[in-house]
Order: sequence, then structure tokens, then C-alpha cells
Amino acid sequence: MLKHDCGSCHGLTLKGGLGPSLLAQDLSNKPDAYLLDTIQNGRKGTAMPPWKPFITEQETLWFIQTLLRQQHD
Repeated sequence: MLKHDCGSCHGLTLKGGLGPSLLAQDLSNKPDAYLLDTIQNGRKGTAMPPWKPFITEQETLWFIQTLLRQQHD
């Protein structure tokens, strides 16, 4: 899901595209609560949709931790 669904806007390598980079180094200064809210509720005025209808809060937290643990290129 991260590579295909998120990657369609954030780039297949998650380095950014229509949406910002999802690389660990670019997310590390953002609180988990901010990232959780962004993923679950989307961002008005942007192309970021709410994912709450499709993934739970617990799944979202797993995505966040996965992104923060990824290796830098």
C-alpha cells in the first residue's frame, strides 16, 4: 500500500511528487499525532484524501512507524 497507493502521489520511491517526501529523514521532525491526523483525515486544500474509511488508527500508526524506520537512500 505504501508504494502503490501512497506512492501514486508521493512518488514510487516516496521521495516526493504531487505530495511531499515520505522518507524517514523528512518525517522525523513531525509528531506522530500530526502524521496520524494527516493520514486519517487528509489535508483540506490539497490532494491528500482522508484514509479513515479504509485503514484503522492502529494500521495508520503502523504505517508511520514503518516510514520512520525505513533506510535512507
